[in-house]
Amino acid sequence: MKTKIRHLIAAAAFMLPLGAAVASEGGVKLDKAPIDIQDTESLQRGAQIFTNYCLSCHSANAMRFNRLMDIGLSEQQIKDNLLPPDTKIGDTMSIAMKVKDAKVWLGAAPPDLSVIARSRGADYLYSYMRGFYRDETRPTGWNNLVFPGAGMPHIFWEWQGDQMLKTVKGEGGHEEHQLELVKAGTMTKLENGKANTVEYDRRMADLTNYLVYMAEPVQVKRHQIGYVVLMFLGLLLLPLAYFLKKEYWKDVH
Repeated sequence: MKTKIRHLIAAAAFMLPLGAAVASEGGVKLDKAPIDIQDTESLQRGAQIFTNYCLSCHSANAMRFNRLMDIGLSEQQIKDNLLPPDTKIGDTMSIAMKVKDAKVWLGAAPPDLSVIARSRGADYLYSYMRGFYRDETRPTGWNNLVFPGAGMPHIFWEWQGDQMLKTVKGEGGHEEHQLELVKAGTMTKLENGKANTVEYDRRMADLTNYLVYMAEPVQVKRHQIGYVVLMFLGLLLLPLAYFLKKEYWKDVH
C-alpha cells in the first residue's frame, strides 16, 4: 500500500511542471487557422514558402521532395522552383547546417518541422507566425506573443512590418497583451490608423496549411478515398432502402 502511495505522489509531482506549462500557454488566445488540405493551390504556395524561407534553418527529415507531386506539382516544377542546389528530388528535406554549429550561432538547434503541426497544432503555428513584435531586449530584436522568449528571428518581417506589444484593460479589469502594427510591410497596410493584414495572414495560412499536410501527407489521399467510399455506399444503399420501404408499406392503405 505504501509503495502505491509513493508511486502516486511521484506521478503527481511529475505532472506538476506539465500542468504549469499548460496553464501558462492557456493565457494566450490562439487564432483559428483556416486549414483546408484539399486546397492544392494553398498547399503549393505553402510549400514554396517553406522551402524558400524555413528550410534554410529547419529540417523536415521525414519528408521527401518528390512527395510534393502529391499536391499537384510536377517533377520539373519541383526541380526548378523548390529543390536546393546539389539535391536530388528523392532526398529528404534536410539542411546543411550542423547541430553543433547551430548551437553556437543560434544558441540552440532549430527543431525539425516534419510533424510540428501534429505536436503543436495548426492554431498555435498560425498564431505564432503572426505573433512577432519588436523587442530590443532580445538578442534578435524580436519576441513572440505566443512563445515569449523565442530564439527565432522574424524572417517574414519585411512582409508583415513591425508590430509592438501593448497592454490594455480587458474584461473584469484584467490586463491583456495585444499587438499593434506600427509600420506596414510589403503585405500589410495602415489605413486610417487601422491595420490591414489580409494578404500576410493568407500567406501564413498557406504555410500553416502546408505544415499540416507535411505532418501527415497521406491524409490528402485518405480523404479522397473516403469521399469515394461514401459515394459508393450511398449509391449501393439507396436502392436497397427504396425497395425495403416499398416492401414494408405495400400492405398499408
